[in-house]
Amino acid sequence: METGGNSLPSGPDGVKRKVSYFYDPEVGNYYYGQGHAMKPHRIRMTHALLAHYGLLQHMQVLKPTPARDRDLCKFHADDYVNFLRAITPETQQDQLRLLKRFNVGEDCPVFDGLYAFCQTYAGGSVGGAVKLNQGSCDIAINWAGGLHHAKKCEASGFCYVNDIVLGILELLKVHERVLYVDIDIHHGDGVEEAFYTTDRVMTVSFHKFGDYFPGTGDIRDIGYGKGKYYSLNVPLDDGIDDESYQSLFKPIIGKVMEVYRPGAVVLQCGADSLSGDRLGCFNLSIKGHAECVRFIRSFNVPLLLVGGGGYTIRNVARCWCYETGVALGIEVDDKMPQHEYYEYFGPDYNLHVAPSNMENKNSRQLLDEIRERLLDYLSKLQHAPSAQFQERPPDTQLLEDDEDQDDGDARWDPDSDMDSDDDRKPLPGRVKREYVESEPKNLAPTMMAIDEPSIKVEQDNSNKSSDQHTDMNS
Repeated sequence: METGGNSLPSGPDGVKRKVSYFYDPEVGNYYYGQGHAMKPHRIRMTHALLAHYGLLQHMQVLKPTPARDRDLCKFHADDYVNFLRAITPETQQDQLRLLKRFNVGEDCPVFDGLYAFCQTYAGGSVGGAVKLNQGSCDIAINWAGGLHHAKKCEASGFCYVNDIVLGILELLKVHERVLYVDIDIHHGDGVEEAFYTTDRVMTVSFHKFGDYFPGTGDIRDIGYGKGKYYSLNVPLDDGIDDESYQSLFKPIIGKVMEVYRPGAVVLQCGADSLSGDRLGCFNLSIKGHAECVRFIRSFNVPLLLVGGGGYTIRNVARCWCYETGVALGIEVDDKMPQHEYYEYFGPDYNLHVAPSNMENKNSRQLLDEIRERLLDYLSKLQHAPSAQFQERPPDTQLLEDDEDQDDGDARWDPDSDMDSDDDRKPLPGRVKREYVESEPKNLAPTMMAIDEPSIKVEQDNSNKSSDQHTDMNS
């Protein structure tokens, strides 16, 4: 059942899309610490591939304006944001009580520049949402975002600030309904929890379930109150392959699009669901993963693409490069161009990698049962809900010179049911397991020049009344 999925004009990729791509050249310098699985360097590797494949020249390339305290506090608690801003590796030993309270430590360490890192990746997702709201692009991309585990008052699973929730809140200023889809191997718990009691946001998460971080995402978890049936969870087992995955993804998302009719979609493209991931246990190819992007793109709805997990970093860069091409409607060559991280991709130096021969523990019967149950949930949604707008809140202001305006801590609340319930107890989480991955030695991470020849790189000032941007020369 792919109703609506073939809504494009004829042709292999249909119509081209206007794409805004957010990238800060500093993002690859942030370092979680020795042995930690999360490596922001993968974002710089992705950008290098995009540059050398010639994809940057087909997009508006924007440097995100860092999110300010007030922007982060539209979802996160003031005291948590204050803590993130103040904590440093040098002062953390004096803050043990707060470290425990805010779940900052082993999985979510304190590192140099932590708050600036949060501001950067959140700024990209909010800036992308503003661009979509303004109608100045069809698809916005922020591969540095997608940190879906962060909660209102605590860090979780390598995530400190939930840029996805902040981006969705921005989209809700214009769109009555926003759909969130998550193809990371881990359950999108932070986003689901934020919108669990509202029908203005539907969340759909495809994830490994059963003795796996974060432990949430049971098929029986469907939302609460006005949000009942607006949270969908697709629990999967080890070894799922492209065919099995799409046998669920397309009919479920096709029906969601038909019934819910979202005004905008946010797709979290966590690459730890790929075959061979350091922390993952699925068996998706890059093309199988990207088929999710292609399918959602085909509905011609404003789309925000964000990153997420992904811990075999050479494959993360491969995946997000290919998916950027899918967003643009450009098929990129399998043979990789020479670039500064070329040696990471040996011995074949190809974009695509073959899935493994691991066992697929998802039986046809199990997949059929999951699909039928979720389609049954969707059948209970009679029609798309509507929201009464009294006055549209202004676009988020992401300019430094607005820092001292009034109303800095005001939260925009589109629906009283959307308030996070501090008393709601999440299921006990599990620490993400790590395995050491050997990486090429003596490969100093050369800083990528953000403005490649003929690529116009702009500072994102999308809140300016005139949609003009300042050229930035690195």
